[in-house]
Amino acid sequence: MRSRYSGYATHNAEYLLETTHVSERKYYSKAEILNWAEANKWQKLEILSFTENTVEFKAYFLDSNQKPQVHYEFSTFKFENGAWYYVDGKFE
Repeated sequence: MRSRYSGYATHNAEYLLETTHVSERKYYSKAEILNWAEANKWQKLEILSFTENTVEFKAYFLDSNQKPQVHYEFSTFKFENGAWYYVDGKFE
């Protein structure tokens, strides 16, 4: 999860797509990921809880109007072929 947060903070849309499970990639576009990553100034990541394949977190950022925002997510990951992949998330 921390590496994916870093992907947003460094605008690395290619990495974010590569770490999304292959079954879910069709729902994402590199351009949309990059646009959202660049539109925001990422402040910090707070891990609230985790299990072997889930992470509950808050990502703090400033939006394009420099207004503080918090993205809450309960994410599911899958370990496959020696790597972890993002599957999906529940948002508030």
